[in-house]
Amino acid sequence: MKTILNNLPKLAKDKHIENKKYFDKLKKKAPKNLDYVMQDLHDSEFKRTDCLDCANCCKTTGPLFTTADIERISKHFKQKPQQFIEQYLRIDEDNDYVLQSVPCTFLEADNKCFIYDVRPKACREFPHTDRKKFQQIANLTLKNVEICPAAFNIVEKMKEKLPL
Repeated sequence: MKTILNNLPKLAKDKHIENKKYFDKLKKKAPKNLDYVMQDLHDSEFKRTDCLDCANCCKTTGPLFTTADIERISKHFKQKPQQFIEQYLRIDEDNDYVLQSVPCTFLEADNKCFIYDVRPKACREFPHTDRKKFQQIANLTLKNVEICPAAFNIVEKMKEKLPL
């Protein structure tokens, strides 16, 4: 895992143009079975991948926090939502709540999440490779292949399985 993680920025950069062209075609004409194929590729990859070996997403990016996330997590901490916001979050340029800093405040030394059971929706769904209407999140996926070795592998397998 270390090797691919160390090489991931270069690998993703080398594939970026190819991937961008692929996703542009995908947006124009998505195969009917796309969501099923993506679910299979996602499930297959995550049978081999242990996120605790990596946690690069938690180390390099921060999730968006929805109102529901804030309410759930602040309740877990026995805080009022406003206290949680003041302690951990800031508003970004898109007017979304995000962490004040990265790596994630809730990431422990062993790559486990301190709030795993109540973690934000964005964390639960990352890297979004099993999302319905997958073609609609092409730009997000292009970013995620730079962060997540599993997402990189899934996209590479996707291009083999669904040549456009």
